Amino acid sequence: MPENNHLTETLPIHVFSEQAYLNYAMYVIMDRALPFIGDGLKPVHRRILYAMSELGLSAPAKFKKAARTIGDVLGKFHPHGDTACYEAMVLMAQSFSYRYPLVEGQGNWGTVDDPKSFAAMRYTEARLSPYAELLLSELGMGTVPWGPNFDGTLQEPLFLPARLPNVLLNGASGIAVGMATNIPPHNITEVVAACVHLLDNPQATVEELCEHIQGPDYPSDAEIITPRGELVAIYRSGFGSIRMRGIWRREENDIVITALPYQVSPTKVIEQIAQQMQQKKLPMVADVRDEGDSESPVRIVITPRSNRVDMDELMSHLCATSDLENTYKVNLNMIGTERKPQVKGLRQLLDEWLVFRRQTVTRRLEHRLEQVLDRLHVLEGLLVAYLNLDEVIRIIRTSDDPRPALMKAFAISERQAEAILQIRLRQLAKLEEQRLKKEQKDLAAEKETIEKLLASPTRLKNLIKKELQQDAAKFADGRRTRIVARTEARAISKTELAPVEPVTVVLSKMGWVRTAKGHDIQPAELIYKAGDEFLAAAQGRSNQPAVFMDTHGRTYAADPNTFPTARSYGVPLTGSFSIDAQAHVVSVTMGEAEQPLLIASTAGYGFITELEQLHTRNTKGKAFLSLPENALPLTPIAIDPAAQNLHLVAVTQQGRMLAFPIGELPHLPRGKGNKIINVLAKDLCAGEDALAFLRIVTPQHKLTVHAGKRSFTMTFNIVRDFIAERGKRGKKLPRGFQRVSALVVETPEPPAAPGDAA
Repeated sequence: MPENNHLTETLPIHVFSEQAYLNYAMYVIMDRALPFIGDGLKPVHRRILYAMSELGLSAPAKFKKAARTIGDVLGKFHPHGDTACYEAMVLMAQSFSYRYPLVEGQGNWGTVDDPKSFAAMRYTEARLSPYAELLLSELGMGTVPWGPNFDGTLQEPLFLPARLPNVLLNGASGIAVGMATNIPPHNITEVVAACVHLLDNPQATVEELCEHIQGPDYPSDAEIITPRGELVAIYRSGFGSIRMRGIWRREENDIVITALPYQVSPTKVIEQIAQQMQQKKLPMVADVRDEGDSESPVRIVITPRSNRVDMDELMSHLCATSDLENTYKVNLNMIGTERKPQVKGLRQLLDEWLVFRRQTVTRRLEHRLEQVLDRLHVLEGLLVAYLNLDEVIRIIRTSDDPRPALMKAFAISERQAEAILQIRLRQLAKLEEQRLKKEQKDLAAEKETIEKLLASPTRLKNLIKKELQQDAAKFADGRRTRIVARTEARAISKTELAPVEPVTVVLSKMGWVRTAKGHDIQPAELIYKAGDEFLAAAQGRSNQPAVFMDTHGRTYAADPNTFPTARSYGVPLTGSFSIDAQAHVVSVTMGEAEQPLLIASTAGYGFITELEQLHTRNTKGKAFLSLPENALPLTPIAIDPAAQNLHLVAVTQQGRMLAFPIGELPHLPRGKGNKIINVLAKDLCAGEDALAFLRIVTPQHKLTVHAGKRSFTMTFNIVRDFIAERGKRGKKLPRGFQRVSALVVETPEPPAAPGDAA
């Protein structure tokens, strides 16, 4: 059989794919995912509402099974899945999902805790809500264009003649191809006030409109904590994000959460809090439970472990670590009146909707004017018949075709003649003639009013304002979502959550570190790896960082709780920090952040700083102490801030000692410092001299110098002989003590209290 090549069309696969995908994308954008600015509805929602109105399910009507509505929607207008269609209907009926529900439901339509727990459509019943009348009431008044349904057997409205900007009132969310929409709901009173202001002031700015529209108004009693400046910026650009926070209060010793952010489940929040409790991240919470019921759907009770718990700090932590605070994207993307998707700012959105409303009202008035003119035309013919009743009866009785005869006899139109022929005998009464004259008078007045409205933009604007205000007054309610200023939520760190206890951080010569509980351990007596031994230890509290310094003068800080216990060998610091291969750690320090420290190097330079200056979060460390060539850092020495008349005693390897008031050293955040004692650079490079010991003494201290097995003690009076100007070479110690092995400061015992001897 020969091929019919003339019936075959050949296309490259990439061309066909591009066209097919483009058609699909445009369908999703225009006819599925994005709302139309006029009625604020997607096609599925619009078809559900129209199908319900055709079924007579108005607000006063009796409820009908939801399955009846869904069947009509699928069979007549929307040939898609019944589950998705029913879920769209459920959403419009949930007062916690829609700010102004469009459907009234009877039966199980889901709960705040589980919005998808609704019953099957064969069990639930529904009808339109009173608010839905705002979208449907003008449908039969020539206000909107109509088009064929999917199989061409019926007509459906392309959009609904909304009397209020439903696109803002109920908002919308959806994902199309390459774009999405997230329009938050708003309060009806505020939106109408902004529309009226824009009608009166066409040049109004976004800031002026935001004086009326304070922000979104979600169907939740939670709080919007986004600053006003950010809200105005969102309304200007059409993009942004809204932060919402739940509401809580104190009830005796408990915390009671009474409102959650939009679409947040109480069960999920409780699970998040319970999970933190199980992981021991909430030691200050003893219990959390759900006490919600039908009257109070949201009531979460948190019991602190003691009355000393800071409730504000606890709730700030929960806001930062759970859905008690949530962020919602704002993307005012919609199909405009020109049938194009676009992100619109508040001013453009309201402007465009008011144009749509003006067109709708104009079409409604023109449609009504056509009806009035047609009826006046008919009434004119009927009154002619009443004035010539006998002649009309005669023509009808004697004529085979009375219509043209009536038209010729009374010079009337075919429409008027047909109306005369439709008169019943009971309508020939005199009272009927009076009723027709009254109707003619009323219609003539209505015609004049409509013509004035259509001829005057000001009158038309005033009519739109009046209708907006009347509708707003009918459905007005107070704002549900408060807008308040709150401090930013802050999660409590692991260090703050951990119990504060005394600890000792032990450092070995090979750079291994561990943490022992308490201050009563003997670090030198701990076990060490083969070839390793004790180097340094620091005592502090578990909430204080341990600060290490290496031979390059860099400092590193770590949480002591992250180190293993003293029973082990510890862990190498190279696993926590990026320490240069040519350097090794020489000291560890702990204490309060404001603790004064004496920092010095073997080159004889030093300065005073605070411990917090050594802190850093950088794993590569902080360049802190500048070192001359061949110099090494000395262990930082804590300075008692309450002590007075402090002197610094410096001793070199060659046995020279110098003392001077410690106040002669500068306070610096970092650097090299000033010269403490003069160490000759050539001796330092040759390894023949260096600053070996630094001690801080007061007049009450004694200083013991050790040289091998020999030692001698100096009182402060003797130390005075070594006091000289800072930076000098110092005086030689006595013969035999010039190779100092240790320099010990002895604190005198306090004087005995009266009566102790007895």
